[in-house]
Amino acid sequence: MKSIIIYVLTGSLVALFISCGSTETLFRANGTSWFEKGQAQWKFAGDEIVGTAQGGAGFIMTKERFGDFVLKLEFYPDETVNSGIFIRCKNDELSYTDCYEINIWDNHPDQKNRTGAIVSRAVPMAQVQTLNKWNTYKIKSEKNHIQAWVNGILTADIKNEDLTQGYIGLQAAEIGTIKFRKVRIKRL
Repeated sequence: MKSIIIYVLTGSLVALFISCGSTETLFRANGTSWFEKGQAQWKFAGDEIVGTAQGGAGFIMTKERFGDFVLKLEFYPDETVNSGIFIRCKNDELSYTDCYEINIWDNHPDQKNRTGAIVSRAVPMAQVQTLNKWNTYKIKSEKNHIQAWVNGILTADIKNEDLTQGYIGLQAAEIGTIKFRKVRIKRL
């Protein structure tokens, strides 16, 4: 009897460990867990999410709110697009004051807000060149601590109490094309 209880408890702990450590894919084609808003055009091409802007801005956003997580993705910006990853958004809209905007825009007119920045909150700690190639972003959001890595290089590391949970969005703005793939989240 004692060995059965130990077996059941061990199995339960293993199942809990596996479920806590699993990742989820965000933004699946024909999915119902996200929506599209704004002037950009979004399409799924194979394993890629492609956002194209012809002036103005648009985004896709989760319907679920997230608090503590690690978000990993790959992105491919052209030389003109203004893009970003918005996390912990209060509302179902993009705003650098009501979201944390982790930027993708190497050619930003204000280089304090270029790729790797958390717009209006953290200047990039390193400049990483990302234009016209596949790159990686890792964003860790745990309690009041937000960190971002571009291609494995730490670009932002802040502690901020403003936003504790919210929606996650991907942006395409100005003029140009941004591609995303392998957008995965692991809840902490």
